[in-house]
Amino acid sequence: MSTSNLSEQEIIRREKLEELNKLGVDAYPAPLYPVNSNAAYIKAHYMGESNAAEFANVCVAGRLMSRRDMGKASFASLQDSTGRIQIYIKRDDISPGEDKSLYDKVWKHLLDLGDIVGIKGYVFTTKTGEISIHAKEFTILTKSLKPLPVVREKEGETFDAVTDPEFRYRQRYADLVVNPQVKETFIKRSKMINAIRDFLNDRGALEVDTPVLQSIPGGAAARPFITHHNALDVPFYLRIANELYLKRLIVGGFDWVYEFSRNFRNEGMDRTHNPEFTVLEFYTAYKDYLWMMETTEQLLENAALATNGSSVSTVDGKEIDFKAPYRRITMYDAIREYTGIDISGMNEDQLRDVCQQLHIPVDKTMGKGKLIDELFSEKCEHHFIQPTFITDYPVEMSPLTKKHRSRPGLVERFELIVNGKEIANAYSELNDPIDQRERFEAQLQLMERGDDEAMFIDYDFLRALEYGMPPTAGIGFGIDRLAMLFTGQTSIQDVLLFPQMRPEKVADQQEDSQPHP
Repeated sequence: MSTSNLSEQEIIRREKLEELNKLGVDAYPAPLYPVNSNAAYIKAHYMGESNAAEFANVCVAGRLMSRRDMGKASFASLQDSTGRIQIYIKRDDISPGEDKSLYDKVWKHLLDLGDIVGIKGYVFTTKTGEISIHAKEFTILTKSLKPLPVVREKEGETFDAVTDPEFRYRQRYADLVVNPQVKETFIKRSKMINAIRDFLNDRGALEVDTPVLQSIPGGAAARPFITHHNALDVPFYLRIANELYLKRLIVGGFDWVYEFSRNFRNEGMDRTHNPEFTVLEFYTAYKDYLWMMETTEQLLENAALATNGSSVSTVDGKEIDFKAPYRRITMYDAIREYTGIDISGMNEDQLRDVCQQLHIPVDKTMGKGKLIDELFSEKCEHHFIQPTFITDYPVEMSPLTKKHRSRPGLVERFELIVNGKEIANAYSELNDPIDQRERFEAQLQLMERGDDEAMFIDYDFLRALEYGMPPTAGIGFGIDRLAMLFTGQTSIQDVLLFPQMRPEKVADQQEDSQPHP
């Protein structure tokens, strides 16, 4: 490999690798290593002389994260998946015979911070009271050829934390090493998802899978990603939602189905939007949006307790309580509350005038539904910090929703707003195929006006409805946004292991090995 693009430290590490090879030390041995303990377990259970025999032969593995040389002995910090533990190594223990090269050459000079090593020895407590492992044997398991970022030299070598988001999101693998506390966010995310899955399974819901590649991007108003299937010579779309497929299953006779769906929308990126994201959608026959509100409250309170041990989560200094029940307010009442304007009887032109009066950017492609959506988003949404159901939307905003049973011009829909952002969207589902066809045709007219987020007509879905779909309630949860709330994060990138980013420039890729100052 050419060394022209390597940093000085990378070149030195490669030279050390060559030296290890000359000494007959395999820097990448066979993967089986007899690990029998870890840092967290040892620190939690070692009680000193009373149970020292249980820790007389421990075997751990992890990365060297710090090292302090004391001549014929040294201390090091080893980091595994559970945390860090101190290692004490004496030259005569590691190299008991006349040949001291294993300690003097390999341990002291050919190992680097970031290398992965195995340690066998016994646990003891130092004079300063720190639980440590006295090493009797060490094994190189992986030589690290790229230095981890932010090296600080103070009382020996050690790694410091990294806060640069460009580095953290682009090189998450290194971020997790030097900022091990980041793991807790993703552990909590996993707990949250498992709690939601358990909640649904315990109530008889069935988890299913539906297509990611779709011939028609249905189920939401969003701009899709387009790809091409070579063998069929037809365009396909990455799904923007899984709603219409799950409803097909309700038509087919399932009473309650759900899916954790990976969705894709070819739209902007910001602190709460990523082009690839996770949604939970579920649909339940013979239920309505009022039942769905109560179920949502129960689900989220349960998930909060399972994730954090409390219904309260702190985000950006604000305490948010997921304990049921949540406030309910209609969309028109919310707009009236925060603008002083009653828009309930307004037509499209009047709504456009109101938006312009309130300095909300609008254009001619926007129909009545989108104008109301912009009005609510700009003037109301950010006020709702505690969980709040915004209910009873105008029919123009909801082409897949059943008309309100008692309020003409509205539909039975709610959105759950938390910390000023939409977390969930739910309906009493439209199951009238004639009405649904008319709604789709209205969307087609908006598309012809230039609205690139208007819905396509899904004729197969219309055919499914004609077979008959029972009265149904459905909901979609933004899992990433929910994870932000439960983990106290303010950016969606912090709850995605590998968020989308702009491509790196070639120069950046060549220089990213340089430690950050």
